[in-house]
Amino acid sequence: MHPALYLGSNRMSDDSLPSQFTAEVEARKKLILRNLQEVLGADKLEKQLATPGKLVHVYWGTATTGRPHVGYFVPMRKIADFLKAGLKVTVLFADLHAFLDNMKSTWELLENRVIYYECVIKALLMSLDVPIDRLHFVRGTTYQLSKEYTFDLLRLCGQVSQRDALRAGAEVVKQVESPLLSGLLYPLLQALDEQYLK
Repeated sequence: MHPALYLGSNRMSDDSLPSQFTAEVEARKKLILRNLQEVLGADKLEKQLATPGKLVHVYWGTATTGRPHVGYFVPMRKIADFLKAGLKVTVLFADLHAFLDNMKSTWELLENRVIYYECVIKALLMSLDVPIDRLHFVRGTTYQLSKEYTFDLLRLCGQVSQRDALRAGAEVVKQVESPLLSGLLYPLLQALDEQYLK
C-alpha cells in the first residue's frame, strides 16, 4: 500500500491519482532516494514527481582539481539513478572553484580537464547502460565571471560571517593553518551555483 501524498497543508490520497501513476511515482521516488545518507524535502519531491509534465532538475558539482579516479564511480551510480528516474541532471564543472583551491591548477590545465571529465563521465554512465539524453554539462566560468554573479557574490559576502564561511568551507576546502581568502569564498560560490543552475 502506498502512503498518502501530502502537498503543503492539503492531503491528497492515493485515490485521487490513477494507481498506475501512483506506482510509477513511487518507483521513481524510490530510485531517486535509494542509498542516500540524508533526505530533505521528500514531500516536495513526491509532489514534483506526481505533477504531470514536471521535469525535476538536480545538479552535481565537481571541482576539476585532478584526474577522475575510481571514487567517481560512487556519484556516477547516483547520477545513473537520477537519469533512470527521468530527472534532468546538470553536472557542474567548477573550474573557478578548482582554480581558487590553493591555485593548484593553471587555467589551461583546467580547460583541458573539463573536456576530459566530460568524456569520462559520459563513458562511465554509458557503461552503466544509462540514457544520457537528459544529462547536461556546465562549466562554472560560463556564468561565474558575469557581472550579475559577481554582484550577488559581493552581496553575499556582506551577509555571511567569516566564522560561518570558514566552518562551511571546512567540508570542501583543505584546511591549513593560515587559510586563504579563496577558501572562504568557496562555500559562497557553491550557494550561488545552486541558484544560477536552476
